[in-house]
Amino acid sequence: MEERWSTEHVLSLAPDAASQKAAGKLSAPAPWSGTGTDGTALWGECKGSGRTPYRTAIELATPAYQCTCPSRKFPCKHALGLLLLWSGTPAAVPAGEPADWVSEWLASRQERAEKRAEKKEEDPEATRRRLEKRGAKVAVGAAELRLRLADRVRHGLADQSTAGPWEEVAARMVDAQAPGLAARVRELDALPQERLLEEYAMLHLLATAATRMDELPAELAATVRTRVGFPADPGTAGPTVRDRWLVLGTRDTADERLTTRRVWLRGAKTGRPALLLSFGHQGQAPALALPTGRLVEADLAYFPAAHPLRADLRERYGAPEPGPAGPPAGLTVAEAVAGYGTAVADDPWLESRPTVLGDVVPVRTPDGWFLTDGHHTVPVRASAVPEAALWRLAAVSTGRPLTVFGEYGHQGFAPVTAWAADQRPVGLTNV
Repeated sequence: MEERWSTEHVLSLAPDAASQKAAGKLSAPAPWSGTGTDGTALWGECKGSGRTPYRTAIELATPAYQCTCPSRKFPCKHALGLLLLWSGTPAAVPAGEPADWVSEWLASRQERAEKRAEKKEEDPEATRRRLEKRGAKVAVGAAELRLRLADRVRHGLADQSTAGPWEEVAARMVDAQAPGLAARVRELDALPQERLLEEYAMLHLLATAATRMDELPAELAATVRTRVGFPADPGTAGPTVRDRWLVLGTRDTADERLTTRRVWLRGAKTGRPALLLSFGHQGQAPALALPTGRLVEADLAYFPAAHPLRADLRERYGAPEPGPAGPPAGLTVAEAVAGYGTAVADDPWLESRPTVLGDVVPVRTPDGWFLTDGHHTVPVRASAVPEAALWRLAAVSTGRPLTVFGEYGHQGFAPVTAWAADQRPVGLTNV
């Protein structure tokens, strides 16, 4: 029997709440005709306001979408509606052979993918010169930042007579092509007084490392480049690791320009964690969508780092498969704290790391939410999780221990996925 995506997963693909609502009206069989699936793609024609129905096709592995409607949202309401129909009413999307227009679209996608693979990579010498030029600009900006930080400390943190907003310094970091430094500098104005010295020290350490990257070990230098804001180059990732990767969870964050999707995986054989990033411009959902709790057999190439985590998704071997019957193996709170400490030794600027906690109970107190395993307790990082998500976590738990996946760091634990009593994963981020 073919495994269908959950309604929750389909709705997570929507670019906005309006698209979710509109798709719900198209999730019944009435407006659809000519629907079908061959296990790798869906297709159908949806009756609209015009005489000609909209032709909609979806390639499930990526996923990718094609629709003849004029919508600029991606995926459009018709693609989402077809996915909801396939998910909730399997009989309405029977197995069959793709129509000609579907086959043509799938063939054109395959052809474009092959052409991209054939494109020559940038000349290594040109890449080296480009990175050297940018590295020199970053070093100049980082040296200026060190002076600014030292000046603030020299005058004393309580002396506000010379302390102006950090926006001017952040703008200088942008000019120096160091957006990572700029982002951390902007955060200084919002920090409470008691945390300033700590952040000054970490920022000074990062700026110092940015001026001496040629002297650092290769893995640590790669970490510093990432923290400073150098873009990840897929050409530097590798070698590939093939495994059956369990999708632990997904979280979307958005600003006025971009939606960033984080997808966390764990290798079934290697046990290695991995983080995939995908981006979508305004009005578009990020292209990468993997159902939580499923297994994806694929090659991943890790980007170099002192504590490798982010990876590039390479070749996939088939569609996502059903995952294990139970939740993934989890750590105790004490083991999670120790693991984070080890990771920080490799990457001093690491804010958090993916962690599965086993047999923990969510507890709400006057001081906030906590997770406890009966021996140790960890605070929940409420700033990273909507209040509704925490109440949902409590409802899933019903006061009993459960397995929770999320990010653990020095500011606490940010839950992403919980496994209910029936062992099904429940997403906590899109509520």
